[in-house]
Amino acid sequence: MKVIPVPCLSDNYAYVLIDEKAQQVSVVDPVDAAKVLEVVKQTKLEFKTVLTTHHHADHSGGNAQITSSVTGLTVYGGDSRIPSMTQQLQDGDTFTLGNLSVRAIKTYGHTTSSICYYIEDGDERVAFTGDTLFVGGCGRLFEGTPQDMYESLNVKLAALPGDTKVYAGHEYTGSNLRFALSVDGDNQALKEKAARCAEAQCTMPSTIAEELATNPFMRVQQPSLQKIAGTTDPVQVLAVIRQMKDRF
Repeated sequence: MKVIPVPCLSDNYAYVLIDEKAQQVSVVDPVDAAKVLEVVKQTKLEFKTVLTTHHHADHSGGNAQITSSVTGLTVYGGDSRIPSMTQQLQDGDTFTLGNLSVRAIKTYGHTTSSICYYIEDGDERVAFTGDTLFVGGCGRLFEGTPQDMYESLNVKLAALPGDTKVYAGHEYTGSNLRFALSVDGDNQALKEKAARCAEAQCTMPSTIAEELATNPFMRVQQPSLQKIAGTTDPVQVLAVIRQMKDRF
């Protein structure tokens, strides 16, 4: 399994996912269809599938163009607002892409259409997390509650193996880590992560283990963050620091 990040728009990522054994490719959130198709063409492999993380136009907006350019594609998504969708997913649905095993994780909070894709190839694991989990952050709560985002991050995604590589929907890492340091400044792992990422043009991938150690929205059980939030309720901690991040 190989993942190629494709920068799109101002700070989005689409991804080209290569199954080297089956000699086929899938794409995630191909918002710039022409740019993604050029990368697909360079692989010289069969293109069969589109994985859409949620309905926002900066993620799903290329679906119509890409399906009109390539016939017979299967387009997965989380609700009827996904353009050109052929297969709607529910939480826990499983399917295969060639030799790759995929599990859909319904992650409420950012939107009710959000799906994270957890993909395994032998002992390799990746998760495409859209606008639910970012490197060092999480998505804004447009269609969900702090409880929704808490469950998405700290119950569902936190349960994935620590070595799962995380590919998020945007390059927001710089601002996310600056905020994280403002609320969790004594965290040595966070300081080290921020130093590494400061040197990187593309900060993907992270891992679940790194996010559990550095991402304040996945550290809401920590006394230092609870003190800043003024509550020991982890859901309320997430709510408070999400409001702080909105104003940061």
